[in-house]
Amino acid sequence: MQPQPPRRSTHATNSPLNRLVYDRWGEFGRPVLLLHGLLFDRTMWWPVAAELAGDCTVIAPDLPGHGQCPPRTDYSLEQVAADLARLVQDLQLHRAPIVVGHGTAAWLAVAFADGYATHCLLTLDEPAGELPDTVDDVVAAAGLAAVPEAYRQFAEPRRDPALLKAYAGWKAQPPTRRLAVAGAGPSDPAAERAFGHLTDPEGFAARLRALL
Repeated sequence: MQPQPPRRSTHATNSPLNRLVYDRWGEFGRPVLLLHGLLFDRTMWWPVAAELAGDCTVIAPDLPGHGQCPPRTDYSLEQVAADLARLVQDLQLHRAPIVVGHGTAAWLAVAFADGYATHCLLTLDEPAGELPDTVDDVVAAAGLAAVPEAYRQFAEPRRDPALLKAYAGWKAQPPTRRLAVAGAGPSDPAAERAFGHLTDPEGFAARLRALL
């Protein structure tokens, strides 16, 4: 299966201190906020977002210091979650988002759901404990071998030790408030597969579509 054409537009928030660069698909419907993990970027969501285009509004930001998003001084979960909530509000979509966090961004997704209106929360490949100490360890733990060759271009890690240092404060996982998500429990084999959204973008998009 080949990746779908992206059909996206790229934007940036106006704040010079907490700028976020993000891709958007669609103009209407419930927002779906897709968050990439540490060392990756928003391109990991392009195949899923292309499958969802037309059914909802998909927002895939680069997290601070990743992709096209500039570095900043405050990388705390609370601040980044607040910036994401402001982004969703500024888009005036008027509906609580579905929030999806991959890898370490699972912690960010939980922090978002703890503080802001959230329709559903879905996490995948969430780290079992603290972050590994080195970039090579983070990449090794990510499970990239599971990504099919056709989609490998969407999962290219940035091997920057400075990013690992900047996000050191994320090692302490925040308090959790797990929202019920259909098909996201441990009984669902797709939920346990590393990079499940790139292993089967069409199937993962169908799971999200069912939650709209």
